[in-house]
Amino acid sequence: MRRSAAACAAALAGALALAGCGSGDSAAELSVSAAYMPQPVSDSMAAGFLTITNKGGTKDALTSVTSDVAGSVTVHETVGGAMREVDSLEVPAGGRLQLASGGSHLMFEKLKRKPRQGEKVTLELHFADSGTVEVEMPVESATYTPNTGS
Repeated sequence: MRRSAAACAAALAGALALAGCGSGDSAAELSVSAAYMPQPVSDSMAAGFLTITNKGGTKDALTSVTSDVAGSVTVHETVGGAMREVDSLEVPAGGRLQLASGGSHLMFEKLKRKPRQGEKVTLELHFADSGTVEVEMPVESATYTPNTGS
């Protein structure tokens, strides 16, 4: 009886260890590309765009953004032509979150200085599960249109 109980306990411990190893393989794997800020026309506000790709097996969420160039950075989504501030945006497992002109985007509010074309703005993207990712966002011309590389 003791031998079968010990064998059962060992088998259970091994199964739990394997389950723990597997869970790390499905974590979110985030990368950021195509980041840019059109040179602001306003002294107090600017927009920002980027793409967050998740190659992992678990979704994550962009929960906030900070930057030393702005008093605050808010996250907005556009639905049916209407823009609204949101608390977070989901980054799907195996997918991407695209922040683009006319769609979801970042708003840099209460600018401390007006970024100029050719500069880079530093920002930190804060995620629910993946922590913080620092991004250098180039400032492009006010009329810049990115090549999406369809």
